[in-house]
Amino acid sequence: MYDLVPILNGIFQQPLTVLDTAIPRSAYVPIDLSSSNPDLEEIAITDPLQCQVYIHSILERHSAVVAYGGYLEERNLYADKTGFSAQGKPPRNVHLGMDFWAPAGTQVVVPLAGKVHSFQNNTSLGDYGPTIILEHKVKGITFHTLYGHLSLESLQGLHIRKEFRPGENLATLGTPEINGNYAPHLHFQIIQDMENYRGDYPGVSSRNDLEFYSGNCPDPNHLLQI
Repeated sequence: MYDLVPILNGIFQQPLTVLDTAIPRSAYVPIDLSSSNPDLEEIAITDPLQCQVYIHSILERHSAVVAYGGYLEERNLYADKTGFSAQGKPPRNVHLGMDFWAPAGTQVVVPLAGKVHSFQNNTSLGDYGPTIILEHKVKGITFHTLYGHLSLESLQGLHIRKEFRPGENLATLGTPEINGNYAPHLHFQIIQDMENYRGDYPGVSSRNDLEFYSGNCPDPNHLLQI
């Protein structure tokens, strides 16, 4: 597996974004949704309404519009999702992407030129809901970006190999009943080897598998540099 990090770092020549370009970077604030955050001890973080109340409190406190973060964050957010744990195996609770918590309907934009690799509605509880995966090629190297928890309308008009330009609208954020039962947000993930997945790819890892997944899914902030 090649080292994608230097390539991602080298792409950044001007601010890149995956949300509405009208939202300035000054309106972004980091958020900690890890299991080690004491502020979450009294919050049922798996409840999208309670999770949204907490996110809103962070945004309000900082006069922000978007809360972001979560790469390699160990979370309790998936504790009630049966697909994230199996008897006798460690839970999958380490987040492999970067989340952007913003209102449902917020525009999702393409950070760099790419074409549709695959898309589908992943409808299981706790899954991505509507999901789009783009393929990119930079300096002869191919990699992918995944956009999860979208609206159903986001999948309309798509076809494999459809091309998108940087900054072009790709999708909008979905509501909890559509997006897998989460507070509205974008899950953004970079993936080198898709391993024959189409329209889906693991977004959460167990500690046992983290060495592989963290290598195959580098920190999206190498690209976005927020």
